[in-house]
Amino acid sequence: MKNVYSQTEKINDYTIRLFASDKGLVKLEMFPESNKVSSGEVEKYKSEASVSSEKILNEAFRQITEYFNAKRHKFDLPIDITGTPFQMGVWQALRSIPYGKVVSYGMIAEYIGNPKAVRAVGMANNKNPIAIIIPCHRVLGKDGHLTGFGSGMDVKQKLLELEGHQVNSMKIMGVHSWAQSIG
Repeated sequence: MKNVYSQTEKINDYTIRLFASDKGLVKLEMFPESNKVSSGEVEKYKSEASVSSEKILNEAFRQITEYFNAKRHKFDLPIDITGTPFQMGVWQALRSIPYGKVVSYGMIAEYIGNPKAVRAVGMANNKNPIAIIIPCHRVLGKDGHLTGFGSGMDVKQKLLELEGHQVNSMKIMGVHSWAQSIG
């Protein structure tokens, strides 16, 4: 089992708790300011970070702060996540969705070469351990409606609005233009 360290900071209207190993980010938790966060919730994690994980956590908070201040559109952070090969493929596809763009679960399924796996893509999205960094909030239902988000639908809406969307008139770009935009 790897050693995992955590750090919690308030950024804008959110409390963000990050977890990192010496290799990269492991998990991100985000709570609207209205939710209380108990320090006891992270007892199983070591409280003092190693030098390498502390650098990772500090850089992650710097980049996330820039994102929330509309000064960062892409993250450049090491990640140390585990999942099934399918989940890892979905999460890699999510990382390629450009800032300010949205796609459907079906588009992700097509992109990873498994067009019938729409529900499985949704489940992989649900298991994404580092939302925002792996931008699962940019995935919508096929008709453009917002669908589930671990930190709540209001948070998903605010993230999409931060990226320039008007949620009441959300449009999904075509899968071909998305695939072309990521090269």
